[in-house]
Amino acid sequence: MAKTMTKSQIADHLAGKAGVTKKTAAQMMDDLAGLAYKEAKNTFVVPGIGKLVLANRKARMGRNPQTGEAIKIPAKRVVKFRIAKAAKDAILGKK
Repeated sequence: MAKTMTKSQIADHLAGKAGVTKKTAAQMMDDLAGLAYKEAKNTFVVPGIGKLVLANRKARMGRNPQTGEAIKIPAKRVVKFRIAKAAKDAILGKK
């Protein structure tokens, strides 16, 4: 399995494609991430990749794996990322 690209490598690739400096590309990535964090409560979409959505999880019963004791897991809000169909098709191929 190939190694994961670092932020620096991604910025370098984007800079080459867009014809901007690596520093500008890295700043654009940071700005996109900041915007995603701020707008996630309203659902943030990155076209062709996916979207960030907030979901409410209900309270439920769970188990402590060490002791087997039943515990109550409280309700909470979580952030989920839903992959776009275009990304699935591009990565996995069409059925």
